[in-house]
Amino acid sequence: MNTHQRAPKGMDSSSLEGVIEFSSEAPLDADERAQAKGKLYNIIDHFEAVNTSGSGNKSNPYNRPKLVRLTYEYVRSEESQDIFLRAFFQAIALSMDGEDDVDFSSNELEEEVGSALFRFADYLFDNFFLPRRTGVSFLLLSSSLPSTGGGVQDFARTPGRMAELRGDCLVRDRHRCVISRRFDQDEAIRRLTRNSDEAKDDDGNLLGEQTQFDLLKVAHILPHALIKMESHPSKKVVVDILNMFDNGVTHLIEGNDIDRPLNAITLNSTLHRLFGAFLVFLQPVSDAEPHNYRVDSFFPPLIMRALLPDTRTLYLTENWTIDPPSPRLLAIHCAIAHILHLSEAGAYIDKLLDDMEMGNIRADGSIGRLVTLGLDGY
Repeated sequence: MNTHQRAPKGMDSSSLEGVIEFSSEAPLDADERAQAKGKLYNIIDHFEAVNTSGSGNKSNPYNRPKLVRLTYEYVRSEESQDIFLRAFFQAIALSMDGEDDVDFSSNELEEEVGSALFRFADYLFDNFFLPRRTGVSFLLLSSSLPSTGGGVQDFARTPGRMAELRGDCLVRDRHRCVISRRFDQDEAIRRLTRNSDEAKDDDGNLLGEQTQFDLLKVAHILPHALIKMESHPSKKVVVDILNMFDNGVTHLIEGNDIDRPLNAITLNSTLHRLFGAFLVFLQPVSDAEPHNYRVDSFFPPLIMRALLPDTRTLYLTENWTIDPPSPRLLAIHCAIAHILHLSEAGAYIDKLLDDMEMGNIRADGSIGRLVTLGLDGY
């Protein structure tokens, strides 16, 4: 499309499908990237300055300019940044080149660019961030990712494969929650039943009165969708947006690979729920310390002090016979957590779900978004 062409007024976020191409073209050179980045920040800074957001603001219930900026800042490579920049300027119908400063002295230009920026934010929100919190996360990536033969990989979540995943993760994680370090209660019962006096944990320590036990679950880092997605029009969009975060990462969770140990960690029930809702996340301590993470959350410190340790080194099996959790997938999980919180989009999603549960209809039409996603009665 001609990137100098103005976006028509009145387009909603769904109308951007077919307009935005999250394509992996030749990388921008350093000057092109710097110029596009400067222009991006000029536009976002302008509209962040005039943005008012919050759960009580029906016209702007979350900080749309900030969501766009944070999404750009959390993509993982220059290649991915290039994909984002091309998609952004296609969406707002402006060229990436030219002067960094956009002259907003024209009210018409300000209205058109602002409207296009908000539509782009809603496009990301509706197709990626909203499904994440509402239980249809990533719109069943595994049903929409291309197979090695170039077709669409069929996906069926089977009890056998889930049981195998749980077993692999428990072995790799030494039958302990990777955060709380509590030992799996079911496994403890089995070992103590066989030999109550000599039962040991996976490190050879006796299971005794000082051992803490808990019911453990497997948490997907990038989770399954909970609705049938074959008929959903946005499944390709979700894959494109995920590749925008980290180009090529979808190959790690293609088809049945979404149920590989590299996309899962062992957690107790409470942390499973919080991690799945992107309310608890893991951040690498440093590049020099692989698989060593700071455990964090945006909850008040008083709430989290008793629940979360400062850091955890993830368990590894000898010779990596079972894949460790993927740092790339954990980085995307962490990025989503930050974007949702800092843009207020997470609080807005929670408000939508509360309204749906109470049967309230919002004037901004957002309940329709959940209905479209198949959550009217979730």
